[in-house]
Amino acid sequence: MEYKLVKQIRDNEILRRSFIKLAEKVFDLSFENWYQNGFWTDKYIPYVLTENGRKVVANVSVNIIDTVWENTSKRYIQLGTVMTDPEYRNRGFSSQLIREIISEWREKCDAVYLFVNSNVLNFYPKFGFVKAAEYQYSLPFSAMKREFRKLEMSNSEDNFILKKYYERSNPFSAFPMNNNYGLLMFYCSSFMKEHIYYSKKYDTVCIAIKNEDILTCFDIFGSDNYSMEEIIFSIGFEDIKQVVLGFTPKECKNYCRTKIENDDTLFVLNSKENLFINNKLMFPLLSHA
Repeated sequence: MEYKLVKQIRDNEILRRSFIKLAEKVFDLSFENWYQNGFWTDKYIPYVLTENGRKVVANVSVNIIDTVWENTSKRYIQLGTVMTDPEYRNRGFSSQLIREIISEWREKCDAVYLFVNSNVLNFYPKFGFVKAAEYQYSLPFSAMKREFRKLEMSNSEDNFILKKYYERSNPFSAFPMNNNYGLLMFYCSSFMKEHIYYSKKYDTVCIAIKNEDILTCFDIFGSDNYSMEEIIFSIGFEDIKQVVLGFTPKECKNYCRTKIENDDTLFVLNSKENLFINNKLMFPLLSHA
């Protein structure tokens, strides 16, 4: 049986539907609404192996994400949606796709990375990926007067506000992920749609979730006319003791830093840039693909 490599299948209805069906089968995750709402852009590129040109049997996706580090613009490539139909596993399909992507993108970007679960930690080093430690920052919470309202993602005007502020990036992040609104909306049109807040006073959009007495501030987009702490403390939550950031702050001296220990391990292609060797960073949580 011959398996054909196809890149970017968004506009191929047969292969797109097969890809979506495979993602539901492997991850119990649907891309259908994301696609229907127009959030699947050219920044998300599946590399698929197909059987008979109609059935997707394996995939590794390229996510193009721009970032800034120390005032220098960079282009990063994140691999994601690594999957093989259970009936077609142990045939080297993922290896074939990863090698193809590295060969094509190595000279087109500053870094290549992905997040790996504990079951496949020994798989990626053979392609030149190495583990990288991430660090998360937190600080005690101090409530201030509420200045935010919730954005309703079912409202077109509120959707426009989120997009407009995302395009202004996170002014408080040392390592923001930019220019991939589609990836942001993978979260904000589904899992995070009830947790997006806007303040006219602070000229800012915040994405934040309360879990018991901990507030996780995933990202902040907009103005830096006020301090990040004042903005977060004014979102309007009660009974909060601690704020945990979903990104790396530019100013870290007042924050507690903790090494991230969970089932998602960061791997970075060793032959490209690896800022994690000498810096205590994390990729923004809402940039994970």
